[in-house]
Amino acid sequence: MDQNREPFISLALYHAFKWSVVSPMLHTYFRGKIYGAENVPHSGPLVVVSNHASYFDPPIVSNCVRRPVAYMAKEELFNIPILAQAIKLYGAYPVSRGSADRNAIRSALEYLNNGWAVGVFLQGTRTPDGRITDPKRGALLLAAKAKAPILPVSVWGTEAILEKGSKIPHAVPVTVRIGNLIDAPSSSNKEELEALAQKCTAVINQMHDLGR
Repeated sequence: MDQNREPFISLALYHAFKWSVVSPMLHTYFRGKIYGAENVPHSGPLVVVSNHASYFDPPIVSNCVRRPVAYMAKEELFNIPILAQAIKLYGAYPVSRGSADRNAIRSALEYLNNGWAVGVFLQGTRTPDGRITDPKRGALLLAAKAKAPILPVSVWGTEAILEKGSKIPHAVPVTVRIGNLIDAPSSSNKEELEALAQKCTAVINQMHDLGR
């Protein structure tokens, strides 16, 4: 496998699903706006860190960074029709809720070592308003181990796509902002990773506060 590019079949599936489903839905149904796409490196390992407010965030973020992003996804999501197929095409791999799933961590490092982009929600779970309040160090530890740069991304508006009990996504406006690339951590030192997690949080929340 090319160490600087996702395998051809993954790219083909990504582009097919992106242009047939995700991109039309994002730009037409959600009236999507994307800022900062020029900040995304086109190849090589990359840790994409973002806020999280909706099950729709992984395909939306992957669409906006213009390359497949492999996400740790809750096991339950692989039971949801259509969404399960979407996240599989985009390289998602299951992680058990409430546990330090070593297999998921190994999968993430394998993707990074093969030149993929790996996506991690900085807080690890959805928040009601999309803002990050309690960042975790896991994404930064992956970046340190893989020596991969970090790309902060803010997704705004997705918390309103699915209301509780609803199965039909609402046509709400969605905005994605992509920040400047951040260098990989120089070590796995806890203090350094914590400081970097706080830096990523500040950048993402500042972008999120810009709103539409």
